[in-house]
Order: sequence, then structure tokens, then C-alpha cells
Amino acid sequence: MLDREEYVEQSHFFRVLSERLEEGIPIQELLAYLRQEVLASTKLPMAIDFLLSELIHIGTISSAMSRLAHYFTPFQTYMIAAAEDDQGRVDMRISLQVLAAEADYRGSDAIQTEGLFLFQFETLCRNRLRYDHGLDAIAGDPNFNGQWREWIHTVRRQVGLVDFANLVYVRSEHYKKDRERRGIEDEEPKPVLFGEKEGRIALANIGKDPLFLFSALQRHLSYPQVPRPAKADPVKSIVPMLQKHIDRLETRLKFLEDEQRKDSIDLTKFYTPPEGPS
Repeated sequence: MLDREEYVEQSHFFRVLSERLEEGIPIQELLAYLRQEVLASTKLPMAIDFLLSELIHIGTISSAMSRLAHYFTPFQTYMIAAAEDDQGRVDMRISLQVLAAEADYRGSDAIQTEGLFLFQFETLCRNRLRYDHGLDAIAGDPNFNGQWREWIHTVRRQVGLVDFANLVYVRSEHYKKDRERRGIEDEEPKPVLFGEKEGRIALANIGKDPLFLFSALQRHLSYPQVPRPAKADPVKSIVPMLQKHIDRLETRLKFLEDEQRKDSIDLTKFYTPPEGPS
């Protein structure tokens, strides 16, 4: 895990990169510019140098991030790799927004292990990313200890077969207290990973749409909202269509003006010469 100032600079780096990509600026120019902008007392400028070099020679930055595993987490590398995949479902700007929000959360005093996992897992769900590779990347995060990694691999095996809300509930303090109240003892009790509040929320959402569970957990745990693609602005799509209609009207108006003249319309300019023998 890095110092807080590293996460602050990472958040700024990912956020500015996402914003300026929308302006159509090549990513090579952005990396070279941000290399000068980020705080020189951190390790991020050296990381950007390596990212830029790899981008120039190979064409990707995820390969460089994977080789900087001491600085970038496997989840960060996976999100960029998913965005660089030609057949991927996530846009680069969304991946960068996710990483900016995650870095903000990592650098805050309010970070919780439960919130970090839920944010990352919700990111996989909302962007329809592959659970096997995604959960493997999450399990490699240094914020998660051995108990968490074991449970994450359990989720990887059972997701899609078992309700995720149930997987959270059985590892919560609420589930443990409920079993104790009913006098039920487990032969091999599992470590508790979630608090009583998370357990109650999970129990209330068993059998429902997982997005309801994520929404409730996000409200009560106060981890960042997962960035989502912005809705298309209808005005931007209407303006080109209106421009085409205006161009057609201007053409028709010109024809009408030509008809009012004495020399009428010169149709010869629309003629095409006949094709000669081959």
C-alpha cells in the first residue's frame, strides 16, 4: 500500500486523463503533459515515464502497469486492459473515472475493506466485465488479507450460481448473531467479514436485483458511486440533422431563384458524359 499523497496524485492523474481524452487529445501528449503536472516528490512521474515508453513501443499502457505491480494494483491494471481490449465492453474514459474514484477512496480516512471490495465488484457487474479475471485481480489487492482473498475466490466460483446477497449475509456479524440466538453452532465457523448493518441489508435484498443491494450498501457504507456512462445528449444528435435539412432547403431555394430568372436553370451542369466503348 502506498502513502496518501501517492493516491491523491493518482486520483488527479486518472481524472485529468479521462477529462482530456474527451477533447480528442492523443494519450501520448496527455501523458507527456501530466508528467510535468503531477507532484515530483511522488513516484508517479517515474511511473508515467514508463507508461509513455511502453505506449510508444507496444501501443498499450496496461502492459506497463502490470510490470509496475509494486505501484499499480492488479485491479487498476485489469480495468485499463479491459478498456484497451478491442472486444471489450468498457470505455477507456469510464475505466479512468473508476480508477480516479477508487484512488480518492484509498487516500481517504473513511476507507473500509468492505467498501473497497464492494466498489470494485460493483464495477465488474455494472460494466459486464469477466468475473473470473476481475475477481482474481481484486483478490491480488494488498488491502485484502488471507481471509478476504479466500472468500473472494469463493465468490469467483459461486457467482451466478448463488445469490451474491446470500454470500455477503453468511459472512456477516448479523448472520453470526442470528445463529447464536437460535442456538445453532457451526462445526467450522467462517471468519466474519461484514458488519451487522451489511448483513441486515444483504438479508433484505436476497432474491432481488443485485443493483438494489449495491445501491443500499453504497448509501450506508459511503463508498464512492461507481461511474456510469453519461446519457447521450439528444441536442447533439439533433443539431447535425437540422443542419442537413437546412442545407437541403437552401439548395431547393436556390433552384427556385434560378427558375425565376430569364435564363432559367442550366441543366447541362448536371449532365454526365456517356460512357464510351470499352
